[in-house]
Amino acid sequence: MIEKEISARKAAPRSGAPKNARRRSREFALQGLYQWQLAAAGISEIKQHLATVTGFDRADGEYFSALLSGVINHVAGLEEVLQPCLDRKFVELSPIERAILLIAAFELSNLPEVPYRVVINEAVELAKSYGGTDGHKYVNGVLDKLAAVARPDEMRTR
Repeated sequence: MIEKEISARKAAPRSGAPKNARRRSREFALQGLYQWQLAAAGISEIKQHLATVTGFDRADGEYFSALLSGVINHVAGLEEVLQPCLDRKFVELSPIERAILLIAAFELSNLPEVPYRVVINEAVELAKSYGGTDGHKYVNGVLDKLAAVARPDEMRTR
């Protein structure tokens, strides 16, 4: 299960830098969305479970909750904005890539205070850590296309 993968990877971070609270929030949101996709767990059940996982206390709880609830409550619209940026049907993506793209699409669409470059970078880092071998390249390409649509003014100023 992804919970074990996340715990194992947290024990051996790729760099010496500590993870910030928002990155942890994204990791827990990824784990929650994985549970939601595969076990059809509800939001409150997922939140209760993840609150007991080691390291959750170092995450930004409000941000985690906003991501998890926001993605689940707006999944149809998020899939709709992502689909034109994909080279295949959304359902054909791995559950990890789907969850990462949904989190990033939610952030790009609903959290303008988070710079688009941060959203893309965080999604790429999640894909490097938890996705398939070259999944991070795919995530980067999809989100670059989405950012051009979701944040055209911000993209022009880069």
